[in-house]
Amino acid sequence: MQSPRKITVLLKGYPRLSETFIAQELLGLEKAGFELELVAMRRPTDKKRHPVHDEIRAPVHYLPEYLHEEPLRVLKALVKTCRLPGFGTMLKQFCKDLPRDFSRNRFRRLGQAMVLVAEWPGKAEWLHAHFIHTPASVAFYASLLGGLRWSVSAHAKDIWTSKDWDLADKLAHVDWAVTCTRAGYDQLSALAKDRRAGDRKVVHLSYHGLDLQRFPHFDGPRSMRDGSDPQNPVRLLSVGRAVKKKGYDVLLRALASLPDDMAWTFTHIGGGDELAPLKALASQLGIADRITWKGAMDQRDVLAHYRDSDVFALACRITADGDRDGLPNVLVEAASQGLMAVSTTVSGISELFVDGENGLLVAPDDPTVLANALQRAISDPALRIGLGRAAEEKVRRDFDYQNSIRDLTTLFNMSARQSR
Repeated sequence: MQSPRKITVLLKGYPRLSETFIAQELLGLEKAGFELELVAMRRPTDKKRHPVHDEIRAPVHYLPEYLHEEPLRVLKALVKTCRLPGFGTMLKQFCKDLPRDFSRNRFRRLGQAMVLVAEWPGKAEWLHAHFIHTPASVAFYASLLGGLRWSVSAHAKDIWTSKDWDLADKLAHVDWAVTCTRAGYDQLSALAKDRRAGDRKVVHLSYHGLDLQRFPHFDGPRSMRDGSDPQNPVRLLSVGRAVKKKGYDVLLRALASLPDDMAWTFTHIGGGDELAPLKALASQLGIADRITWKGAMDQRDVLAHYRDSDVFALACRITADGDRDGLPNVLVEAASQGLMAVSTTVSGISELFVDGENGLLVAPDDPTVLANALQRAISDPALRIGLGRAAEEKVRRDFDYQNSIRDLTTLFNMSARQSR
């Protein structure tokens, strides 16, 4: 096996509370012997950090988020890169893309790519982008400009809200791509097959999983609450950003339709632009007094809530613009603690759960069927415990993040051998 080389990892923003799976992967790659340089397109906005962020040693560099905010930096990059052999090739690709996406965003990615190449960190020999939409656009232009080989990790929104032509062009030039759900793998493989000559495999499937040392088995007892005691209500939990694809409005309507005499409380952990409308909806539905909105929390506090709750609920949906989750990491986290989940059949969720075997799954955007599943879970503690145990067994067997690190190590080392 070749010695790992230094890798520049391009991120949309860093650090981010909602992207623990990326931070976990970065730390895993460092432990596997890779030297990393992190480059982010946005500075952090979260007020808290997960412990894993403090364990990552890689330095972090920030590109200009908006070109007009750092004009001299962008101008210096243009002067330096316009003399590179790849400048014309990059400009040709940009002129091909611009009529299909005439936007400020397209110009911004071009400028960021020039800055990335002009300020290329250290002696990194490889570029890896997280997300196949805007970060991969910057990586694509930078690869053409600087003659860099590159790879990409695709996840969820970045796949489903991107145009096919955009994904296909990137897949025709990238060395390899990896994604974390079968649905995403099938979508990208079809596009790569259409545009990539030869039989070399471009797209790879690798579930990112969990660092199970951070989520050890919970030995404590699960409660036998069944919703019949107002003094001891069943505790429902959800963790996720308050955005449309999470379906929290559907979940609130489902909760409001539960029997009036059923005792439950609901706790939400996470930030998001939809928090204010959701709180207003809860008041309108008459259930605000049963709900606690915790806001963003770090991983240690979230773990304590998994262990103290009875049911995990997440009503994922596909939005009008095609946005959707892949396999939300919070579902894997909850399952690792034996906490039974009620969720939907969207995207990769069905790759973790089988309805009635290790969780309860319903169709998305249907408050009635979701309420029926929640009522079943609330009233049957034995069912909760059994399904939760089965879910934990699957996570500990199939969703250890070390599997993903091994997959990535193989891919990076394969690239190293091919370049020598």
